[in-house]
Amino acid sequence: MPVASVLLRLKNSLKASAGTVVFGMEDGTVSIFGLVLGVAATTTSSLEVLVAGASGAAAAAVSMMAGAYLEAETSRDEHAVRQQRLGVELASGEPTATLLSERLSAAGLRAPWCGALSRAVQHNAEATKALLLALEGAPGARQAPLEQALWMLVADFCSAAVPIVPFVLLPIGQARIVSAAITTLLLVALGIGRARIGHRGIARTILETVGMGVAAALAGVAIGLFIQRAF
Repeated sequence: MPVASVLLRLKNSLKASAGTVVFGMEDGTVSIFGLVLGVAATTTSSLEVLVAGASGAAAAAVSMMAGAYLEAETSRDEHAVRQQRLGVELASGEPTATLLSERLSAAGLRAPWCGALSRAVQHNAEATKALLLALEGAPGARQAPLEQALWMLVADFCSAAVPIVPFVLLPIGQARIVSAAITTLLLVALGIGRARIGHRGIARTILETVGMGVAAALAGVAIGLFIQRAF
C-alpha cells in the first residue's frame, strides 16, 4: 500500500477519533500526574515513583482501551438496531410524516421546526425516507471499535508518560518540578486543542483543563501525605 494512502487513512482515522484522543490524553495526563506527584511527595526514591507511574499508566491505558472498544461497539450495535427498526416501521406502512416529526423532536428540534420540515417533504415519500435515514446515521455510530480502542491506547499511554519521564532522567527533587512544569504545558496544549475542536473560548478551556490537572495533583499529594503520616 502506498505511503501516501496509509498517511491519508491515518489522518482520516485520527480526525474521526478526535474526541477519543482528547479524552485519552486528558485521562492519561491527569490521572497519572496525580499518582506520580502523590508518590513523589512521600519518597526520595525515583525508582518507586517510576514503578508506580509506569504500572499505573499501563493499567489505565489498557483499561481505557477496553472501555473505548466496548463503547464504540455498543454504539455501532445500537445504531444497527435503530436502522433495522426504522426499516420495519417504513415497510409496515407507518406514516412517514409522523415518524419524521417524532425523530426530529427526539433529535432536539423545536416543535415549529419539526412541523415545518415535516410539511415541506410530506408529499415526497423518498425525501421523507432519506431524512429519516439521515437522522439515524449518527457519525459516532459508524466509528470502528478497533480504531477507537487503538487511538485511546496510544493517546492515554503517551500522555501518561509525560509526568513520568523526568523521574527517569533527573534526581527526584528536580524531577518533581520538571514533571509539574511539562505536564502543565501539555495540559495547556490540550486545552488549546479542545477549544479549537469545540470552537470554545481558549482562555476558559485552558483554565478548565489545567484546573483538572492541578486538582488531580493536589488530591494525589494529599492522599499520599495522609497515608504516610497515618501509617
